[in-house]
Amino acid sequence: LVGVLCFFCVCVCALCVCVCVCVCVCLVCVCVCVLTTCVSGAGRLQTNGYQEQAVDLLVEWAKTQGVEGLELEVVKLDGRTPLVYAEVPDTAGKNDTVLLYGHLDKQPPLTEDWDEDLHPHKPVFKDGKLYGRGGADDGYAIFAALTAIRALQLQGRKHARCVVVIEACEESGSFDLPFYIDHLAERIGVPSLVVCLDSGCGNYDQLWLTSSLRGVTVGTLDVKILREGCHSGKSSGIVPDSFRIIRQLLSRVEDENTGEVLLKGLHCNVPEARQQQARDAAAVLGNLITEEFPFVEGAGANQGEHFDLLMNRTWKPALSYTGVDGLPELGRAGNVLRSRTALKLSMRLPPTVDAQTAAEIMKAELERDPPYGAEVSYTIEKAGSGWESPALAPWLEQAVADASLATFEKPHCYTGEGGSIPFMGMLGKRFPKAQFVITGVLGPASNAHGPNEFIHLEMSRRVTAAVAFILDRHANR
Repeated sequence: LVGVLCFFCVCVCALCVCVCVCVCVCLVCVCVCVLTTCVSGAGRLQTNGYQEQAVDLLVEWAKTQGVEGLELEVVKLDGRTPLVYAEVPDTAGKNDTVLLYGHLDKQPPLTEDWDEDLHPHKPVFKDGKLYGRGGADDGYAIFAALTAIRALQLQGRKHARCVVVIEACEESGSFDLPFYIDHLAERIGVPSLVVCLDSGCGNYDQLWLTSSLRGVTVGTLDVKILREGCHSGKSSGIVPDSFRIIRQLLSRVEDENTGEVLLKGLHCNVPEARQQQARDAAAVLGNLITEEFPFVEGAGANQGEHFDLLMNRTWKPALSYTGVDGLPELGRAGNVLRSRTALKLSMRLPPTVDAQTAAEIMKAELERDPPYGAEVSYTIEKAGSGWESPALAPWLEQAVADASLATFEKPHCYTGEGGSIPFMGMLGKRFPKAQFVITGVLGPASNAHGPNEFIHLEMSRRVTAAVAFILDRHANR
């Protein structure tokens, strides 16, 4: 299997200006288009047409790959983002199903923040990396899934019935996906194995399996103290500043010196097995845990050992401030005591904490006893719980170990991820007996959601080969 996926090259489609990665599969060239357009939600979908273009590109590529028995459909429910559904019949004779998942939608480009020689919508290939928006998150997924299946077919290897689901709403919380899963329930069936290609990797040297995902709750904290702004010379010292009030409120939730979240209901007990996996991962990664981040000169990470930092990222709550309102741009700021300040709060949650409950705890704490009688509101906008992987069956644990040795010549590693994949929690509830392989190519400095994002091509090739290896073992278990 390792020899099948022999190399990548880069090309550019003149029609859609997409970034392409060509994989030579035993003389069958598959053009892997890394879509760089971001459309987050059905409203924009109806006005700019970018997602339709992206979907058409995926479908046309898939039709030309020679995957035996492939049935392909773009499913469109009224008022919702489209979903690409692919099905490849069973060749192992076991009446079994594998579900492979990915998404095609992207985060906003943040064009102005990219390095001068890079651009979210212009392909740049250097040092084995392809730069552009959304290649690793998660534009490569359908190409890796179908290429893995085709690789097995080319070698005469067997595989179970494979269902590939590529959604177009993940970056907005997968709010459309439950409707599609219900709509397609009979066609999907009951998979015994779920392969998700939307996760991360600690390094590019071995196969990484995600053992847990954090949840997230997002909301807006709004503090109003005046009906309108006032001259700061006249009002300051008498009227409390709304920014100072919001600082007081945030201190109820987070220790500003350490970043520790102070609300007990947002914490959980961490299983010993997950702690041991974090210790093992910390031993492998070492300083890479902190060195992958672009700190300014002289700055550094939170204090703690490598193990502690991994636990912070995977099994502890953490608060980020992702947006602000009520503050003018610096060039427009005057000597005015403003009437209000609002902040967007993004609270990452441990995998086993219920997100809606956590959101309600935050709301109650932030809104109680407003300082100075200010008008304080916390509006919950999103609450998605995390996920913990079930224990791997012996056959799968051995298959993963062998796949990593065969494709990377190094043992595999487990780690939790600090981000969220809403679909996993949904599938865990719907298919409680299924086994899960959650993997991906989002490694050090790949910077998904941020500027200068890239996909590591050699890692992508090896992960694709590893997926083929695991599908082969699944069919022959």
